[in-house]
Amino acid sequence: MSTVITRADHCVVALAEAFRGDGEIFASPMGTIPSAAGRLARATFEPDLLLTDGVSIGVAGILPLGGSVGDNDTCTEAWMPFRKVFDTLWWGRRHVIMGASQIDRFGNQNIACIGPWEHPKAMLLGMRGAPGNTINHTTSYWVPNHSAKVFVPKVDVVCGVGYDRAAALGHVARFHEIRRVVSNLGVFDFETPERAMRLRSLHPGVTVDDVVAATGFEIAIDAGVPTTRDPTDEELELLRTQIDPTGLCAREVPHD
Repeated sequence: MSTVITRADHCVVALAEAFRGDGEIFASPMGTIPSAAGRLARATFEPDLLLTDGVSIGVAGILPLGGSVGDNDTCTEAWMPFRKVFDTLWWGRRHVIMGASQIDRFGNQNIACIGPWEHPKAMLLGMRGAPGNTINHTTSYWVPNHSAKVFVPKVDVVCGVGYDRAAALGHVARFHEIRRVVSNLGVFDFETPERAMRLRSLHPGVTVDDVVAATGFEIAIDAGVPTTRDPTDEELELLRTQIDPTGLCAREVPHD
């Protein structure tokens, strides 16, 4: 088992930490590294998280990335079709990790298109569930390639609702929370008086200047920004032997 800690490991751990304190809720991490993070969190400090196989089956045990129910002694513990997902979603009992093709300083997210809505330069996923997710429960974001094309002053289309828009909605947005944004450079939150994006930690080997150069807006930076924590020995073993034995996470974020 490789004990070398990679940039991907730090990204997984940072996203796992986003679930800390959630308790018994429906966790919906979307994508390779978010899925590894959700499974790591449940296998360690958040054992009550409800996770699915990514389709419609609630899974007990540690499901390896790319695996099927039955691997690693996993088994089916629930049926979770879309109807049940929405029943859970409306009441704030869910935490989703989505991607972001664009995100701004208040957390407004775009996954629909690049360019004006009427005549876009490129079509992407569409709105998908982003508006309902962000209004109705906790949301975090994963960005594997941090750049000024993603972290923009203003998103071309608002899919996920940011703090400025949520504030204008009042009680309708009572469950709104953007917990974390994690990129290949660092971890970000919105714990500022104006609810603007703040640099929470830097991954090892990354500098504040690296983040500033790759961000298209002024980001809040406190003095003495900490370093994203390393995985523990237990977490590293779980990642290497059970959660990601084929190294899929390292393919998404190569080790520097």
